[in-house]
Amino acid sequence: MTEPAEPETFDVVVVGGGPAGATAATDLARMGRRVLLLDRNGRIKPCGGAVPPRLIRDFAIPDELIVARIRSARMISPAEKRVDMPVGDGFVGMVDREHFDPWLRRRASLAGAEQRNGTFERVSREAGTTRVHYRADGAEHRVRARLVMGADGASSPVGRAEIPGHAGMRQVFAYHEIVRRPESGGDYEGSRCDVFYQGKLSPDFYAWIFPHGDTISVGTGSAHKGFSLRSAIRALRASTGLDAGVTVRREGAPLPLKPLKRWDNGRDVLLTGDAAGIVAPASGEGIYYAMLGGRLAAEAADAFLRTGDARALAQARRRFMKLHGRVFLILRMMQWVWYRNDGLRERFVSICRDKDVQQLTWDAYMNKELVRAKPAAHARIFFKDLAHLFRWVSP
Repeated sequence: MTEPAEPETFDVVVVGGGPAGATAATDLARMGRRVLLLDRNGRIKPCGGAVPPRLIRDFAIPDELIVARIRSARMISPAEKRVDMPVGDGFVGMVDREHFDPWLRRRASLAGAEQRNGTFERVSREAGTTRVHYRADGAEHRVRARLVMGADGASSPVGRAEIPGHAGMRQVFAYHEIVRRPESGGDYEGSRCDVFYQGKLSPDFYAWIFPHGDTISVGTGSAHKGFSLRSAIRALRASTGLDAGVTVRREGAPLPLKPLKRWDNGRDVLLTGDAAGIVAPASGEGIYYAMLGGRLAAEAADAFLRTGDARALAQARRRFMKLHGRVFLILRMMQWVWYRNDGLRERFVSICRDKDVQQLTWDAYMNKELVRAKPAAHARIFFKDLAHLFRWVSP
């Protein structure tokens, strides 16, 4: 294929077609911007797939993408103690990224974004013009862009090339296996998420069994490079009877542990999603935050394109952290306090029996807002946390 003498020009080239990139591309196209959505074909991110009602509502997700409706979560301690946390009214939706992400990309295309399969290679600049170079069909291609948006994962090639300090982003590696639901047996329920806080399954995170209708996501994660995630999943499947299910696919990828201090280069590059580090600590939740990050990035990009002022790009991070920075800080502290060893994990699961903890946890998760209207409940939780942390009570 011969490149044209003058490359095509886009307002924004979005690199990465996951929830963040596809949402940003959709919103920008709806704003009337000319958008190229560049994505690697066939990549599926390992993900439990939980989506709160807030996401389903805010991003107009149709019912057919919800493969399961979760009514409770079960926490399993190192000593195999089980604590059930009913959702109450409503449900937590589950999606399968194999189908969810392509649907988001199709929505972006229907909104007017141009989608191409290709691998980002580099950004070059010449005479004030920004060019994006990518490889597709065995050849290098290039297009011009007023803005490059990196939504290409925790190890973002865009971020590593363009944002100082990105290569030093702390990460946890996640791995899961999608398993066909066994015809009989198996310790799981189709409307319950199981979360295992056990050092043998993850020394610093957790393992999970999340139902997806006809299939099940069985996964874990760890920042410890010497820990065998595959062995942990093999043991978890064997102990729960899920080794009888056929393995549909296996997926692994890094997840960021903390939002980057800067998401833009002050010129012509802006990051969002995992590339910007917006995955919730402790829980690893990323879909809602990725889609919100994509939306905020699109709005910042539109402001930059309207004004030509690169300072507008910083509003994406500023607005996100104003909304969720406090939640991320609390979750990061919680992970540091409770995930360090099995003794603390045992106490953490014990705390989850508390009805105040359960109600405030679900209220915050379902609506993505800290509950401020119940100061007495917050105070009770604080003192119960202290009692368990200093071992004044038995787990």
